[in-house]
Amino acid sequence: MNTTPCQAAPAAPLRRRLAALLYEGVLLFGVSMVAAGIYAALTQQRHALQGKIGLQLVLVAVLGLYFTWFWTHGGQTLAMQTWRVRLQRADGMPVGVVRALVRYVLAWLWFVPGLLAAHLAGLAGVWPITAVVLTGMVAYATATRLHPDRQFPHDAICGTRLVDVPRPATAAKRA
Repeated sequence: MNTTPCQAAPAAPLRRRLAALLYEGVLLFGVSMVAAGIYAALTQQRHALQGKIGLQLVLVAVLGLYFTWFWTHGGQTLAMQTWRVRLQRADGMPVGVVRALVRYVLAWLWFVPGLLAAHLAGLAGVWPITAVVLTGMVAYATATRLHPDRQFPHDAICGTRLVDVPRPATAAKRA
């Protein structure tokens, strides 16, 4: 693994970081479906509510492995590569396994406060819960205004940064 610091890169624009988050959700739908299919086959699950807690734990673990592996092997998930965003430590060094795992756990702050608020309010139904969770996500994204480098709160806590990856030089520009 490369242990030399990356050049001081500017923070990735919030718009691209949010686009990468949205695209990540699309990609993770497929990853989750494959993991759920394997879980259902191995446990002989016949009903969606049978083994629900086990499935949820498996999915949290699979997603943790996905993010940890990509963040520690180049600093970019597939969505981050598409949107030219890279994760690195605040000092420019690559992210290690422990820091990646801590970041993964803290990144759930995007969703947990809204889910908890919906639960405590006794909300039922997809639309009310979605509205509360999305409101929490907007508030979380807005919190970047409080950080001097415009990083998300979980990145500030973990000592990581989402940085801009420059476009690769084209053949015309090289000539």
